[in-house]
Amino acid sequence: MLDAILTPEQRNVRDEARAFARKEVSRQLLLDMDADKVRYPREYIEKLAAHRLLGLRFPQEWGGRGLGWSHEVLALEEIGVLGASLACLFSLPSIVGEAIHLFGSREQKEKYLKPMLAGRITVAEALTEPRGGSDFFGATTTAKREGDFYILNGQKRFIVGAEGADLFMVYARTNPNAAGHKAISALLVERGEGVEVQHVYGLMGTRGGGTGRVYFRDVRVPLENLIGEEHGAYEIFNQMMIPERMTSAAGALGLARAALEIAARYADRRKAFGQKICEFEGVSFKVAESLTRLDAARALVHETARIIDSVGNSNDVRRMVSESKKFATDTAWAVVNEAMQIMGGIGYTNVYPIERLLRDARLMTIWTGTNEIMNLVIQHEYYKELLAAAPSARDVEADAPNAEAEGEKVYE
Repeated sequence: MLDAILTPEQRNVRDEARAFARKEVSRQLLLDMDADKVRYPREYIEKLAAHRLLGLRFPQEWGGRGLGWSHEVLALEEIGVLGASLACLFSLPSIVGEAIHLFGSREQKEKYLKPMLAGRITVAEALTEPRGGSDFFGATTTAKREGDFYILNGQKRFIVGAEGADLFMVYARTNPNAAGHKAISALLVERGEGVEVQHVYGLMGTRGGGTGRVYFRDVRVPLENLIGEEHGAYEIFNQMMIPERMTSAAGALGLARAALEIAARYADRRKAFGQKICEFEGVSFKVAESLTRLDAARALVHETARIIDSVGNSNDVRRMVSESKKFATDTAWAVVNEAMQIMGGIGYTNVYPIERLLRDARLMTIWTGTNEIMNLVIQHEYYKELLAAAPSARDVEADAPNAEAEGEKVYE
């Protein structure tokens, strides 16, 4: 983003996050996370909290800064240069905090949101199940009400942050006889008796973020840990699309930017056939194409952020959030691949971090809803908007010589 179009406050937030990524995260931590020597970097979360970078959007009363999405996406792009795992861990308080802040009780905010933003407790969102990923309403984890508690049973997997989480936000079926969108509740579940986390090993990338499988076996969850209404998680889930997908989109920008900068600097130094390889069109056009895609993705993400800050959740917002997640993560995947191509064989080795960024980028088009699911949301919301109103400007369909020719416009 050009400084000229940022407010002083936005520049400050961006610069704080940039300085944090530069100075507070060691090279060794990144190497150890990718080697699975560090499975959950709790000190990283604590450092973010010490710098007041967690939950920027939440009110100061709870430990945030009372800022907006237009600030948070700037910070996330800077954290994104560190890779997908640290960007995701940065995002989790924003994601889980969204549910607590908008749907939780004051007691829940005091007990969980405040210490979460202070770095005293760590969190994970437990959504995905072994039987399905994007099929949210097919959840089989159950929470049966008994007296003043829910008895939680089930299993979640691919849960980022699970290994180090003190608190899980869990979606569970509380009404076995209702349709999916009327059967699910959201619960805050503390790590304790009946909660078991198993390390998920063998991930292609995005390592070191504590991804795990979580088992809930007869876990007693107090009724006061229900977020919002019983069987009412459909509304929460719709709202959670915003932080889940916007954080993915913004983090992808940073990852792609890092890969492009590495490749472009390499191309300016590397010589072949007596000249720098950046002087060959085959290389320079890849840089130009990648930069154009990245700038376009950034513009979409920031425009979406401004719209969310202005109008909150709506059909239009859901469409643009899905567009942002799809386009930014597709862009990251394309840009990192082009960066590796520019660098040639050396880019395929661990002499440069391009191969790690490529492994990280691959997951971004899958998590928080696959990009195929994004396409479903985008077209659904567009058709709903399109068919509910007259043409947006004029009836351009009529601007054809034979527009009214009898018998030509046949639809069945």
